[in-house]
Amino acid sequence: MSILTILLNILLPPLAVYMKHGVGTTLLISIILTLIGWLPGVIHAFLVNGTR
Repeated sequence: MSILTILLNILLPPLAVYMKHGVGTTLLISIILTLIGWLPGVIHAFLVNGTR
C-alpha cells in the first residue's frame, strides 16, 4: 500500500476505494459507512484496499 493510498484512506475513504476498485458495491458501502461516521469509513477503506 502506497503512502498516497494510506493518506486517502484516512482523509477521504470513498475516494481511496474509488481509485482502487472503481464504481460498484464496494464504493457504495464506503460512502454509506463514511456518512454514518468517519471511523467506520476509514476502517472499511483500509480493509478493502489492504486485501487486494
